[in-house]
Amino acid sequence: MTKRYFIHCHLAGAMAARAGDEMSGPALLLTGFAHTGSTVDAASLLAGATISAAGGGPVLGALLDRAEWPGRLLAGALVLYAAGLGAILVGIDRFPFAVTILIAVLTGLLGPALSGGWTAQLPRVVDADRLSRANALDAMTFSAASLAGPALAGGVAEAWGAPTAGVVSAVLIALAVPAAWMLPARARRAGPGRGRGTRKSSVISDLAAGMRVIVGRPSLARATLTSVVSCVAQGMLMVCVPLLGERVLGGAGRGAVLLSCAAVAALVANAVLARFPRSVAPDTIIWASAVLQAAALALATSGHPVVLIVAVLMVGIGEGPQLAALFAVRHREAPEHLRAQIFTTGASLKITGFAVGAALAGPVAAWSLPGSLVLAATVAVGAALAFFAIPSTTVGSSEDRSMSC
Repeated sequence: MTKRYFIHCHLAGAMAARAGDEMSGPALLLTGFAHTGSTVDAASLLAGATISAAGGGPVLGALLDRAEWPGRLLAGALVLYAAGLGAILVGIDRFPFAVTILIAVLTGLLGPALSGGWTAQLPRVVDADRLSRANALDAMTFSAASLAGPALAGGVAEAWGAPTAGVVSAVLIALAVPAAWMLPARARRAGPGRGRGTRKSSVISDLAAGMRVIVGRPSLARATLTSVVSCVAQGMLMVCVPLLGERVLGGAGRGAVLLSCAAVAALVANAVLARFPRSVAPDTIIWASAVLQAAALALATSGHPVVLIVAVLMVGIGEGPQLAALFAVRHREAPEHLRAQIFTTGASLKITGFAVGAALAGPVAAWSLPGSLVLAATVAVGAALAFFAIPSTTVGSSEDRSMSC
């Protein structure tokens, strides 16, 4: 009964936090534009809140791994993230814009708590034989949040103004705090090895150990690299969405329909995966999903509305299961004392990859929309090839695995 309660509590908290996070991006963009009248300033505000995740993720993960009650540390991170969003909304009227950007950067350091920080706690919430299904359900919260968050941000901003949308996003994140606080404590180790890698080592040594695991274990290195390169392609698609809405669907605002289609497809695909969690090996799903996304991005260049919607549905069918499979590989490969760090580091790398893709696609899409989509498809192909570019065995990986057991 406790396990069943905790998985539902975990998923509810993750859904609230991630919906608030997905809502916060559009809310910051709309708020920044409303107060400055500059798209550059608005984009800078959003970039400040996302790019710093690359630095905050590994450190946050290492601290979660060392905490006896990681849920309480996670709850504190959520409170600070929500408070940071509130400070941005208050400061944009009262502080110099550079100070507001600094607040956004500091807030963004805690961003991985809403993604990898939650997912890393699953093994303490469900039994090992139910972890595959729990992974798929957890991945569904990302898809559901990406569907609900932007739509909620637009609706609230239209009805009550952009700052109110930011307040609602902060409230949603704060609502997840009780679920995080109630997460189970870390199991105490018995015997002479108790505390090794968690309490007797420094944070810096834990960070180094986590990076060695990510690089040294072939399955984890493959999954990490492929998912990050896939996020570069996804970031490029995101930049193209308003232009696709304008040129193919008759209005830039209709690009939101494309994002909704992708989110729904990802949600349905993960629901099927949760029903049959062991039907396909997660390693296979990771590279095959990249191939599917590459084909979809190439198909999106057709310029036909129906074909475009089919292509975006294909993107979602690729994205959703790839995320669930990535979680499964991380849980399988990560040592218990480094699990949270590996999850938050992976989330940080993916966020950075998405930001890089968006930055690359901007000037290319302004020159040629089909050219930008072709480039995104090429990057997605590169993601699949990257999986096979890493040898299936790495010197020292078996040794590292035995040491962590």
